[in-house]
Amino acid sequence: MQYLKELFLNIRIRDIIDILIVAFAFYKLFMLIRETRAEQLTKGILVLFVATKISEWLELYTVYWILEKTMTVGVLAILIVFQPELRRALEYLGRSRFFTKSFMEIKDENVNEAVDEIVDAVASLSRQKIGALIVMERETGLNEVVETGTRIDGKISSGLLINIFIPNTPLHDGAVVIKEDIVKAAGCFLPLTDNMSLSKELGTRHRAALGVSEKSDCLAIVVSEETGAISVAENGSLARYLDVKTLKQILLDLYKPKEQRQSFLIKWRRKDEQGEEE
Repeated sequence: MQYLKELFLNIRIRDIIDILIVAFAFYKLFMLIRETRAEQLTKGILVLFVATKISEWLELYTVYWILEKTMTVGVLAILIVFQPELRRALEYLGRSRFFTKSFMEIKDENVNEAVDEIVDAVASLSRQKIGALIVMERETGLNEVVETGTRIDGKISSGLLINIFIPNTPLHDGAVVIKEDIVKAAGCFLPLTDNMSLSKELGTRHRAALGVSEKSDCLAIVVSEETGAISVAENGSLARYLDVKTLKQILLDLYKPKEQRQSFLIKWRRKDEQGEEE
């Protein structure tokens, strides 16, 4: 008891701050890898670490030697295996308000116009069952994606978007990248997600939307060519069968200042949960 009392008295404000910083860092790290492949890989690493310690205590020298060497080489393997997550972590730091300004700099009076043009185009494509993939750029730049397509740098209009995705036209089989109220490029190639748990119903467009949302903070809109259904991908998650009203609300929220925005998927899940309770 006396030892604990002395230990408590020796704790300084600096020590408390140090502990809180470490706890916050681990919390953010957990939130970053939650519901990703990295979460399962982390569990596997913990199992190996525990097995190494147990083999040491039980004096299983051969097993311990193998596991210890595996853990030593594993440091390099972690950098390779966790490369996407490490990239996301660095991009998250780079997107903090200390380093960046709001990505949406268009005037308030132009926001509704831009949103209406996108919604009108998506609604028309959905009715005609014309496949489409539109990527809304946020803080993370997508120049490497833009370079794979054809530069347009034109103001958003429903006619332009519809015309791009008309079948058998040169740019229809690819993604459109939009920044603020400008269509930057069309016919762009996106990275496909390697999530093996996705439904077999999802085609290349949906997998490309998920893939680019996993590697950046963008929001991707998909129109299914088979059903005309509207879907939106964000942060590696997909919401399907959205109506035009919901899509408009999502886009209006997208153009808000960063501190006022909230992930539409969080809202969508809360709405579903409330519906189930009722």
